Order: sequence, then structure tokens, then C-alpha cells
Amino acid sequence: MRSRLQSAMEYLMTYGWAILVIAVVLGVLYSLGIFSPSNFAPKASPGSCQVFRPNGPGTGYDLNLEGTCSGELPQYVAEFDGKSSLIRFQGSFPAHITLVAWIYPINTSIGTVIAANGPYYLAFGNSQISKSDCVGGGVLPSGGAWTWVCGNSDIPLSRWSQIAMTYNGSEETVYLNGKKDGSIGASNALNSGGGTLYIGWAAPGINQYFYGSVSNVQLYNESLSANGLYTLYLEGIGGAPIELPTLTAWWPLNGNENDYSGNNNNGVSTNVLFTGSWQSGYTAP
Repeated sequence: MRSRLQSAMEYLMTYGWAILVIAVVLGVLYSLGIFSPSNFAPKASPGSCQVFRPNGPGTGYDLNLEGTCSGELPQYVAEFDGKSSLIRFQGSFPAHITLVAWIYPINTSIGTVIAANGPYYLAFGNSQISKSDCVGGGVLPSGGAWTWVCGNSDIPLSRWSQIAMTYNGSEETVYLNGKKDGSIGASNALNSGGGTLYIGWAAPGINQYFYGSVSNVQLYNESLSANGLYTLYLEGIGGAPIELPTLTAWWPLNGNENDYSGNNNNGVSTNVLFTGSWQSGYTAP
């Protein structure tokens, strides 16, 4: 009996530390999301889903989605260094808007996510808004001053969140993960028309860069309802647009800067990395 007990103790002494080390390593990998189901889910290839406009860009009838549009996770997201990386788009931007994006912020001190040169911003950690880490939407009415609204909730660092901003001509509203997070009256007409829209940079003269990753940016020429925005959130980071007739641009940022709305608002990137290692910090809605 004593011999068996001694053998068991020797076994534990010999292999116990190895078992403990393995347990610690597995725990660390789990905490990093290595074993998350999203890592093993099928990934959508670049351009696998897009809007088909049979009557050409700018038309709003007979539209439909083509390809694999079931909300698969993207293969890639756009990664911004907070110093020099940005994507620019030339196009015509609407007066009433919904602007939606999935973001993974790393640093709160810098961070305009999206800015149209003149009309509006969708900012994170922008120094012009009162709170250092929140959703901020800036609307510039015709002949007026900037009107800012800041959400009530902090956006977590190193995690994926969906942020959105709407403007309907009388009210500007921001949403975090499909839920209304703040609003303010802004009754003047929004400047609209041709110009430049930036992702990852605040436009000339402000020079604020976003540090983190961005995915699935959608721009509509109407203010989507709260139910519509919640629907978009539930679709997850790989979700397709809704309300196709009012969709102005759709930049999935899944490996390139192309617009898949059928309106040809393709972009040009500077120092942007399209990375496939993005799943950590993402939890499907």
C-alpha cells in the first residue's frame, strides 16, 4: 500500500507541474478568444455580397442583394495606426443621413472614425466633444455652427462595438450597439453635395487620426428608425445593408476600399492594413 502511495506521489510530482502549465496556457488562450466560435465560423471573401442596381448608380428601384449575404463574418477588417492611415472617398453626400460602423478602438486620445469634409462627423474620443470616450456625431447646418451630440455610454477599448449616427433635419441621434445613446435638436438644414469623406481621419485642418480597426461602414440618405438600427446591429459585423433604395454607400472594408452599394463610391487608402487577425474582442449579438 505504501509503495503504491509513493508511486502516486512521484507521478504527481513528475507530471503535476506540466499539467499545471498546460492548464494555465489553455486559460490564457481562452481569455484571448482563441477558442471563440467566431474563429471557426465561415468567413466571407471580399465582395462576396453586394447590391445589384440593374438601372445604374444612383437609381433606387429594382434593387437586390447578390452573393453570400447571410451575415458571415468578414475575412478582413481595416486597421488604422492613429498616425497617418486613412481612406478617402469622393462622392455626393446626403442632407439627411444614417452613418453606421463597427469599430475596435485602442486609444481614446485620438479618434475621428468618419468625417465628411464639411457636413458631418462620426467621432470617437474626439477632443471637440465633452467626453473623452463616447460616440459623437457632429452636424454642420447650412450657415450655422457645429452641433455636437455625445452618447451617454463609454465605448470599451479593445472590443468591437457598433456605433451609428442619424440626422433627420430636426434631431441628431447617436446609437451604441443598436440602442439610442443620446440626441440633440439640430433643426437647420445640413450641408450636402459633392465632397470628400474620410475614414480614419478628421479632414484637413483638424488632423485627428483613429487608432484601431473599422469594419462594415454604411451610409444612407435617410434617418433610419431605431428598429432599423437595432436590426443592423443584430446582423453582426458582417451584416448586409437594409433599406437598399436609400443606401448611398457600403464599405465593408473586407480586404479593400470598394463600395459595394452599386453607386461606385470606391475609395483610396493610405497606410491602411487589411488584417485577418481581428476576431479577438468580438462577440456576436
